[in-house]
Amino acid sequence: MKQISLFFAVLLAAVSASTACSSGSNPQPAQIPASTGNYTNISPSQLNSMLANKDFVLVNVHIPYYAEIAQTDLFIPYDKIQENPAQLPKERNAKIVVYCRSGSMSTEAAGTLAGLGYTNVYNLTGGMYAWEAQGYELLRKAQ
Repeated sequence: MKQISLFFAVLLAAVSASTACSSGSNPQPAQIPASTGNYTNISPSQLNSMLANKDFVLVNVHIPYYAEIAQTDLFIPYDKIQENPAQLPKERNAKIVVYCRSGSMSTEAAGTLAGLGYTNVYNLTGGMYAWEAQGYELLRKAQ
């Protein structure tokens, strides 16, 4: 019984140490496998840095309209990505960043884009909620 308790104590310590090391203030983006490709999760601070020298298409995929991040290029519902190829960049290696209110719709949209063959897809983790929580401004336009 003591050996089992010791095993779990060591396991818990290892997990805690691993979490502490990976939760620094500037974590690296993590590539997430999608059904036929990958996309990368990014934090609000990473997106904010990217916006300083914007070289990507920023897509709000949230429905219904909630708000938006400045410099948003497109509004495509997360579940209509495949039905709107004319709005998407023609180049499959074009950099695309998707976001929604909480991150769940954009996660699905990022997976869909990766599945369509886009190779440079980014997803804002936590969506507009996380963006605002980090002190960044949202634009709210009347609908």
